[in-house]
Amino acid sequence: MISKKYYFCPSIFPAMFNKMIASILPYMPKKLVWIFSRKYIAGETIEDAIRVSKELNTQGILVTIDLLGEYITKLEEATTNKETYLWIIDTIEKAKINGNYSLKPTMFGLLIDPEVCYQNIREIVLKAASYNTFIRVDMEDSRCTDLEITLFRRLKAEFPKNVGLVFQAYLKRTLQDMKNLMDIHTSEIPLKYRLCKGIYIEPAEIAYKQYEEVNKHFLEDLEFMFQNGLYPGIATHDKPLVEGSYKLIEKYQVPKEKYEFQMLYGVTPELRNSIVSKGHRMRVYIPFGKQWFGYSTRRLKENPKIASHIIKALFIKG
Repeated sequence: MISKKYYFCPSIFPAMFNKMIASILPYMPKKLVWIFSRKYIAGETIEDAIRVSKELNTQGILVTIDLLGEYITKLEEATTNKETYLWIIDTIEKAKINGNYSLKPTMFGLLIDPEVCYQNIREIVLKAASYNTFIRVDMEDSRCTDLEITLFRRLKAEFPKNVGLVFQAYLKRTLQDMKNLMDIHTSEIPLKYRLCKGIYIEPAEIAYKQYEEVNKHFLEDLEFMFQNGLYPGIATHDKPLVEGSYKLIEKYQVPKEKYEFQMLYGVTPELRNSIVSKGHRMRVYIPFGKQWFGYSTRRLKENPKIASHIIKALFIKG
C-alpha cells in the first residue's frame, strides 16, 4: 500500500503538475500538441480563418486576422511573408469579413534589417489602406520595443487611419512610451493601441512580475488612454481587469464606439459572451497558418493551467 504522504496526485499539486506538463509538451509530437492547439487556432489554411471569422461575425463579433510566424532568419522569408499577407488581405476582403489584420514585425525582417522590414510592412499597410482597413503592429520581446515604436511612427505619418500598435502592461516603460507618442495623437484621428499584459519572459529590471502589480499598471495605462482620448483595444481574459475596465469606462463616460475589448480565439468564451451581452464591442484574434506549433507552445508557457485540459482530452472520453 502506498503511503498517502508520498502519493503524487495532480489535484494535490495542480500548479506543479501543470507546469511540468507545459514544459514537456513542446518536445512531444505535433499531433499530440494539436489536441491543445485546435481550440485556439482557426486552422492551417485561409479557408479555416474565413470560416471561423464568419461564425464570429454572425455573433456580432469583429476579428483580427493573423498569419502565424515570427523571428525569421533570412530576408527571403520576409519577402515570402509579405507577398502572402498581400494575398491574405485581398482574399479576406473579397470574403467580406468584418475585421482587420495583425502582424509581427520580426516576420518581415525587423531583427535582420529594420529598413527592409519597414518597406515590407509599408506595402502591406498600403494594401490595407486601399480597402480602408487597418493593420495592427504587434509588440514582441524587449529587443524589439524601440524598433517597433519607430516603425509605427513612420507608418502612422503616412497612413494615419490605417495602423495601430500594441503595448504590454508588464513592461515598466509602457506608460512613458505612450506619453512619448502623444505628439502624433489628434482627436480627429486618435492613436489606437491594443493593451495586453505581455507574454514574453523578461527580466525583473524591465518588467513587473507579480499578478497584482501587472494588473495595477494595466489599469493605469488604460486610464491614461481614456483620459487622453485614445482608442484602446482592451486585450484581456482576466475578469478583474474586465471589471476594472468597466469602472473606468463609466468613470470617464466613454462612448462605446471609442474602445473595444479584445480576446484570443478559443480563450474564456463565457467571459467574452458576457462582455458582448453588455453591449461592448468585441474583437477576437484569429491566428492561422502552418507555423502554429510555436504559437501553441507559447500559450502553454503563458498559461500552464491549460495543460490540465490537454490531459483531460487525452484520457477522459468527451
